[in-house]
Amino acid sequence: MVFDFFQPLDSDFFEFVQGLTPQALGKKVVFHSETDFPNIEKASIAIIGVMENRGLGEGIYEADLAHIRREFYSLFPGNWEAQIVDLGNIAPGNSLDDTYYVLKNAVAYLIKNKVVPVVIGGSQDLTYAMYRAYDQLEQMVNVVSVDSKFDFAKEDGVPANSFLSSMIVEEPNNLFNYSNIGYQTYFNSQEEIDLIEKLYFDAFRLGEICSNPAIAEPVFRDADLVSVDLTSVKSADSGNFAKFNPNGFNGKEICVLSRYSGISDKVTSFGVFNHGGSEAESVLAAQVLWYFIEGFHYRSKEYPFGVKEDYLKYIVPLEDEELIFFKSDKTERWWIEIPFLSGLNNKLRRSTLLPCTYEDYLGATNQEIPERWWKAQKKNLV
Repeated sequence: MVFDFFQPLDSDFFEFVQGLTPQALGKKVVFHSETDFPNIEKASIAIIGVMENRGLGEGIYEADLAHIRREFYSLFPGNWEAQIVDLGNIAPGNSLDDTYYVLKNAVAYLIKNKVVPVVIGGSQDLTYAMYRAYDQLEQMVNVVSVDSKFDFAKEDGVPANSFLSSMIVEEPNNLFNYSNIGYQTYFNSQEEIDLIEKLYFDAFRLGEICSNPAIAEPVFRDADLVSVDLTSVKSADSGNFAKFNPNGFNGKEICVLSRYSGISDKVTSFGVFNHGGSEAESVLAAQVLWYFIEGFHYRSKEYPFGVKEDYLKYIVPLEDEELIFFKSDKTERWWIEIPFLSGLNNKLRRSTLLPCTYEDYLGATNQEIPERWWKAQKKNLV
C-alpha cells in the first residue's frame, strides 16, 4: 500500500506533544507513530509532510518541516469537530518521480475516501503530483495557485518554476482551469502573461487582491486543488530573509485566502509549499494551515448545487442573450449559469454553474458580461 512509504514522526516530536496543554490542537490529532498508523476511515483531514526539495534545483536536501508542525500543533483549535490525522512524512525518493508517485497515489486514495489531504512541502512542483492524483478520479480539474509567478517553463529547467507547463502539456489533459492569485508583473514575462490570456485562464495581480481580497472568493469556490507558495508573502511578514521579497501578501491577507480555500465545498486538496526552513516562517505557515481548517468547518454544503428552492434566481437580459444568476438564501453567495452547449465537446458536463460575485450581477445589469463567465464559455468551446 502507498502509505507503507510514509515515515512516522520521531520521538522528539512526541515528547513535544506530551508537553502541550490539554486544549492544544496537538492533543486532538491522531499521529503516525512507530507503532500505530491513523485510521483514515474516521478522518476528515489528513496532514502529509513531503520532505522533497529537489524541485528547487538546488541539490538533494530534505525540507525541514519540524518547526511548522510544532507551531501548528501548539495552536488552539476552534470549535472543530472533524477528525484530523497526521500521516507523517514522505521522504525524498531515489528520483523526483518516485516522490511524485507516492504523493500522487496517497492524495488519490484520500480524496476517494472523502478525506481532504493537506500537504506541507517541500518545493511547489509537488503541486503537479497532487494534480495527477485526479487522473484516477476521471474529472476535469480547476487549480488555484497563490503565487507571485505563473511557473511556466523557464530556461533554467527548475521543476518548481515549470510545473504549470507540465499540467498543460502532458497527457491526460485534465486541467480545465488554472487561476493565479497575486502575480507580480515584473516576475513574469509578457509572453507568459499573453499565454495566460490565450488559454482563457484567470490571473489576478497582487494589487487587485490586496485592494479587495473578496474578489478571490469565487475563484476558490470553483477550485479542486489549491497550492500556496509561501514566497508570495513579503519577507517582512513571512520572516523568510534567505529569499528576500520586499513585496507580496501580508500575513492577514494570506490567511484570508487560506480561509476562502477551506470554506469552498469543492476544494478537495490543499498544499503549502516552498517553506524556507526558518522558524519565523514556520509561524506563518502554521497559521495558514489553521485558517484552512477553520474554513473547512464552515463549509455550507452548497456544492454540488443544492435544492433550487434555497436560491433566488435572477434573469438579466442582454442584447443577444440572457444571463441567469442564482443567489443563496443561506450564505448570500452568487453563481452564474453556463449554458449547456449540445452537440459540442462540452467540458462542463459535470457542472453548469460558475461562482461569481454580487458585483458581477450588478455589472450584468449594466450590460457588462462577467469576464470569468466569458472565459468559461470560450474554454467550453475549445
